[in-house]
Amino acid sequence: MKRFPLVRWLAVPCAALALLAAGAQAADIKARQVKFAFVNNAEHSQGIGAKRFAELVAQKSGGKINVQVYPAGVLGGDLQVISSLQGGTVDMTAVSAGLLVSRDKAFGIFDFPFLFANAKEADAVVDGPFGKRMNERVLGQGLVNLSWWDIGFRSVANSKRPIVKAEDIKGLKIRVIQSPIYVDFFRALGANPVAMPFSELYTAMETRTVDALENPISNVEVNKFYEVSKYLSITNHMYNPMLILFSKKIWDQYTPDERELLTSAAEEAKLYQRKVSRDQDAQSLETVKKAGLQVNEVAPAELAKMRQMAQPVIDKYRKEVGEDISDAMDKAVREARANSK
Repeated sequence: MKRFPLVRWLAVPCAALALLAAGAQAADIKARQVKFAFVNNAEHSQGIGAKRFAELVAQKSGGKINVQVYPAGVLGGDLQVISSLQGGTVDMTAVSAGLLVSRDKAFGIFDFPFLFANAKEADAVVDGPFGKRMNERVLGQGLVNLSWWDIGFRSVANSKRPIVKAEDIKGLKIRVIQSPIYVDFFRALGANPVAMPFSELYTAMETRTVDALENPISNVEVNKFYEVSKYLSITNHMYNPMLILFSKKIWDQYTPDERELLTSAAEEAKLYQRKVSRDQDAQSLETVKKAGLQVNEVAPAELAKMRQMAQPVIDKYRKEVGEDISDAMDKAVREARANSK
């Protein structure tokens, strides 16, 4: 077999890096520091996606743009960080769509119970015309959405009892995100919802300030909520897409080349992050079972009963988010389902 000098092999990656650096030099890209803050741990798919994004930005900019990742709420809870973006003191974050409701009621559409049948439907909706329409809306809030990532379907973990029937939720004191539709949805099921920041949830479960939480399974595992819960009931009651938001105040100071670079990196990282998120959910389910959490899947008939109980809430929020947004979402979901057949 013909042998090649080691230096020749080393020349290949070095040449590739040189090309990247030359491309960044030719483009209008300056040396910049980007603060990327979010509430989940670095091991969560949110953190893994942020790390991949940072790596891509470094590669594409020839090392000029350095993305500094701040996980686990070290710069504040979701709403606090969004305010920091609007003020221009933090550059970017990753948040669930529902957390924008207090600024634009139209984003409540993503919190409608049992909206998507599966992740494929959700991807088609946010990656299509409907997602682009919602991107336009965040601009008015002083924010720029670079991409749509995944958090996953939400289920209920609690310290009291397994949820086998819809009625089993009644009386549970459950933490929900700071979005009115979550409060009304669980109130309609007979629970006592408590809106609080995610960063306070573990302590609230530990001290029994709340009995229950509703989160994607990966959140339950990565944030060790199995230590303060006994039961996990798979309800898949809501699906959360995640926006990768950038401060418009800072974005407006960037060159077109820098904006294109950041957007392309976020879109490229999206595919990786979605796969990690969905793989994590499957792996997390096994992990929490081994940790002692009692897991049960709620029967379709009981889920249908929950949706029926929640129908007045859905009807109320169709008007809140706007009939035009509700109709556009209905159309997008129908098209996604038709294309998946």
